[in-house]
Amino acid sequence: MAAMSVPPPLPEAWLVIPLYNEAPVIGDVIAEALATFPHIVCVDDGSSDASAERAERAGAVVVRHPVNLGQGAALQTGIEYVLSQTDGRYVVTFDADGQHDVADAAGMVRLAEEEDLAVVFGSRFLDERTKPGLAKRVVLKTAVWVTNQSTGLRLTDAHNGLRVIRRDAAAQVHLRQDRMAHASEIVTQLGRTRLAWREYPVHIRYTDYSRAKGQPLLNSINILVDLLVN
Repeated sequence: MAAMSVPPPLPEAWLVIPLYNEAPVIGDVIAEALATFPHIVCVDDGSSDASAERAERAGAVVVRHPVNLGQGAALQTGIEYVLSQTDGRYVVTFDADGQHDVADAAGMVRLAEEEDLAVVFGSRFLDERTKPGLAKRVVLKTAVWVTNQSTGLRLTDAHNGLRVIRRDAAAQVHLRQDRMAHASEIVTQLGRTRLAWREYPVHIRYTDYSRAKGQPLLNSINILVDLLVN
């Protein structure tokens, strides 16, 4: 069997990973990503397990929240770290649970470079690789419709955690929604920049680990609840 090709390193991009109680998998996620993304910052959002220690041991920079503030707050901290502490050209938001594909993230950065894009949104609905299940698909499509109505954008997957954000666009992101509503908030704020954007087909890997945690459908429902409340 031929070895899987590893995308060439992208030192101008920083992977930003919100991290909360993902000790069983975070080391492997970072190890897989490091060959392509040598710069990774994990924002440990008050984990009660060994997530921060394992992320650090695997080679990531770790910034810690003393208490759990929510994924939106962790993303904002990570973005601010890249802007204030590095000269990185791109922020790549990336999940800690192993659902995102490093090759997809690398392809999104290359697209941003080639087409001079400020934002590239990942979409699981632009090809057939992702199999979310009927219930999750319905919830996500509803969330996309609500988000598009409020933002004026025309996305196919408004709540995908895999995004590439160029430095000038990232400087205009100021997330205040700490729970799942931050996913719509970041789309709104990036849309207001009027900078060039595109979507890119990505594969979301619904693993045994993520299914055991019961996160995929629950997170989708939380998105809808937060959209309606906020």
